[in-house]
Amino acid sequence: MIEQLYEPFRHWSDTGSVFIISDTHFNDDDCALMDSNWIAPEEHADILRKAIHKNDTVIHLGDVGDLSVWDAIWKPGKRPHEVLITGNHDVGVEELRKHFDEVFTGPIFVAEKLVLSHEPIQGLDWCMNVHGHDHCPRHHGDAHHVNLAANVCGWKPMNLGREIKGGLLSRQCGIHRMTIDGATARKARHERHKR
Repeated sequence: MIEQLYEPFRHWSDTGSVFIISDTHFNDDDCALMDSNWIAPEEHADILRKAIHKNDTVIHLGDVGDLSVWDAIWKPGKRPHEVLITGNHDVGVEELRKHFDEVFTGPIFVAEKLVLSHEPIQGLDWCMNVHGHDHCPRHHGDAHHVNLAANVCGWKPMNLGREIKGGLLSRQCGIHRMTIDGATARKARHERHKR
């Protein structure tokens, strides 16, 4: 179990690992425009199938593409728990709910120092933003962003628990720490001015 997850999201890690991927764009016409080395949907599906298993959770950060490709990745009875945070290409929330166990239409804070979104969120210098959308490697691995657009992360999903254990969130101070440090600094300045 990933203890750092807020209670409403801990079920994602109850029985297995939590994997995250974004921007698979299965069968989208403009894939070659985004990256001339874009791989075939079947090849990407095979990568996902080998990494993610029945007891796992897979979180897709939007722009799935052809839902029939997504549905064909895992055999019936072998599907992981599937979560979608919709992207700018994903339309028809009611239709999407037929293909995913959970659908969110905007960014979600899943832990004190972790927000998942489709598009990168700027100005959150106290937490980690795991996102997709940006098909260029900027933001990939900077201090506050992990870009999981499929072509940027080498088509492989990120194992969230492994990354957290490896220190993904340790570099983040958290909003509470920023508030405490700010109050401490203000108090010290006030004390200096009193002298």
